[in-house]
Amino acid sequence: MEEKEFPVLETERLLLREVKPEDATSVFHYLSDEEVMEYYGISPMTDVREAEEEIGWYRRIFDEGTGIRWGITLKGTSKVIGSCGFLQYEERHARSEVGAELAKEYWRSGIMTEALAAVVHYGFKKMALMRIQALIEPDNTASQKLFEKQGFMQEGLLRKYEKVNGEFDDLYMYSLLRDDRSFE
Repeated sequence: MEEKEFPVLETERLLLREVKPEDATSVFHYLSDEEVMEYYGISPMTDVREAEEEIGWYRRIFDEGTGIRWGITLKGTSKVIGSCGFLQYEERHARSEVGAELAKEYWRSGIMTEALAAVVHYGFKKMALMRIQALIEPDNTASQKLFEKQGFMQEGLLRKYEKVNGEFDDLYMYSLLRDDRSFE
């Protein structure tokens, strides 16, 4: 990932942009929500400083070339209502994991479908990825449907794959290959 400037992605309704420190209150809004965080892998945030740390992590993975996380905004507004992007980027293997979350007041509006489609397209066209994968908890049927709508296939169950809040969680591995779709 050779980007020097943070890329901005535009869709019909959205601008996906870099999340900045001044977005911490907006990020805290959804990352402190128990429903949003139910399948996120960390506990809901309790202090805006945690959102500032998360934003710092977004910047670090971009600077280190190990990922890129876009803030989701509605066109004509500046408020970050969620994020979507890559982590665990492996240039040598042309693969990356993708993750996303959205403030619950925007659920079931097609916003995440639109954002994820733009991010996946960027991954295949600009990052030259062969494989994009997502790890999804078995109870998170909404995310499973979201990724399946994008063409991701469930490959299998990773048993006791991740420890969250003292408990081991099973995760489904989903993937989409560049060969699975045309990205012209």
